[in-house]
Parts: sequence; structure tokens; C-alpha cells
Amino acid sequence: MTPTSLSADRDHPALAPLRDLDAELVFNDAGRPLTSVEVAHALVGVDAVIAGLDDFDAAALAGADRLRLIARYGAGVDNVDLDAAHARGVAVTRTAGANAAAVAEMTIALAFAAARGIPILDAGVRAGEWPRGRGIELGGRSFGVLGFGAIGRHVAALARGLGMRVSAWDPLLPDAEMAAAGVTPRALDDLCATSDVVSVHVPLVPTTRHLLDATRLAMLPPGGIVINTARGGILDEEAARAALDAGRLHAVAVDVYESEPPSASPLIGHPRVVSTPHSAGHTAEAVTRMAEGTVAAVIALVRGQEPEGLVSARRAPR
Repeated sequence: MTPTSLSADRDHPALAPLRDLDAELVFNDAGRPLTSVEVAHALVGVDAVIAGLDDFDAAALAGADRLRLIARYGAGVDNVDLDAAHARGVAVTRTAGANAAAVAEMTIALAFAAARGIPILDAGVRAGEWPRGRGIELGGRSFGVLGFGAIGRHVAALARGLGMRVSAWDPLLPDAEMAAAGVTPRALDDLCATSDVVSVHVPLVPTTRHLLDATRLAMLPPGGIVINTARGGILDEEAARAALDAGRLHAVAVDVYESEPPSASPLIGHPRVVSTPHSAGHTAEAVTRMAEGTVAAVIALVRGQEPEGLVSARRAPR
């Protein structure tokens, strides 16, 4: 097999099956997602790529002379131009559900951190201070889940376990399916108006960009909390900052940003914003599941089989 470009840990045990095939492994040593220009250079002579959050736009794929598979190391494919990949005969897979537990647990952790102002308390003690914070309790409050896929379902179950009243919105699912999971189906605006905590678990597509804008943030009950562990751009960061400054929101917790790293984000540094570095899905267990899933997709390609997690099928290029 000709070179396989990987952005995974070069010593991860999940790579063993590729080494057994005598595949030449090429790694991303930049320590960050690659830009479109960098991806274009990296794809020359490569048959398959295990893709993180690198930019796989049409320009990046234009020089992919041998590429047959983009195996996304994660659930989202918003960083991959699916039309361009399909036009070039490149299949795209993802590891949906592999990091669902990790993201769900991080979501609940962020909910507690936001509700109790844990980062500020921690920083104060580290600085030799003894701050007296006054947070809010989550038990008995209402929790709204935007998107009821694998992650949203797990989040809902954890929130119910805390004694919260959980509702969900997902335009792709029948209400009966959400009700069967023990949550109350609601229309989007109704969910925002009735949820003390709103957590985002939808993909970033044109219809979800700024889904939580100034209008919907204003619908939340006074002192609401917003959590985004899905994709930057779903939450309007300028509108969220304005809602915080106006005292309408108790706190915002974000793991993802409209631009990453988020040096220009209006949310960074705000005392009532909990910020983490797009790390919700990064647990030892989730990393192993995602690595094994992407390697399995590459192995399937080599064997002429259809890989699991197929988002866009390969076809003969024009």
C-alpha cells in the first residue's frame, strides 16, 4: 500500500494493523490541524488519510493524486468538502458515536463548572485568595438538548440522572422516539423559552449556523446557561457575550469556537465563561475507539470492502 497520511499518535496500538500491511505511515507533526494549503501538500502520493480537524476543502483536495479515502477521526465532517471529495472519487467516513460518552460527560462537567463558577474559584485559590462564590444548583432545573443523536441521548440520560427535567429538539427525529427516551419533545423556540440550561449537539451546516442567535438567547429564562460542545458557529459568540454583559445569562461554557484557536473570540476571558480547547471528545477510551474505527476504514479500503461509517461513497472520478 502506498503512503497513508495520519494525524494520530504515531505510537498508538491501533496503528498496528496498518504496520502489519507494510503501509508507509506519514504523520502530522505540526501539533495542530493543518490548513488547506498544508493539507494539499500532505496529500500528494497518499492513498488514505485519517483526518482530524484539518481543512479538507476543494483546494486541499485538488492535488490529491491518489487519494481514495478520508477517514474522519471524529463524528463531524463539516471540515470536509463532501461534494469535492465525491467529484474526485474519494470516500469519506466518520467514527460516529465513538466519542459520545466522552463528549456527554464533558458537557455535564461544563454544566457544573458554569453553574458553580468553578474556574473562577479555582483561580482565586491558586492566587492565594479565598473567594466566596454563589452558584446555582442543577437538580430540579430544566435542561434542553439541541440534537438527539448519540451524544444528545447520552447527555439527556445524564441530566435526567441529576433530577433535571429534560426536553429535546431534533427536526430529523419523530417526537415519539424522543418521548420513548424519557424526554419531552419541543419545538426549537419553545425549548429555548423553557430551558434553564441549553446544550448544543447538532452538526454545523448552513441551517444551524448561529442557531443560537441573539433572538433565541433572549428567549432563555433569566439566569440561563448555554453549553456548546458541538461546533463553533452554532452559537453566535457576539450575541452570547452581549447576553452575559446584560445579565440575562448566568454563564456560558464552550469547548468549540467560530475560529480556532479562539484568540479573537469575544467569549475568551469573560469571568462567566468556561472555556476548554475543543477537547470534549478526548478521553483515553474515546481516542482508542476513534483510532480503531478510522484504521478499520482504511483496512476495509485495502480489502475492497465498504467501510463502516460511510458518509460519502467513493465513485469513479471524472
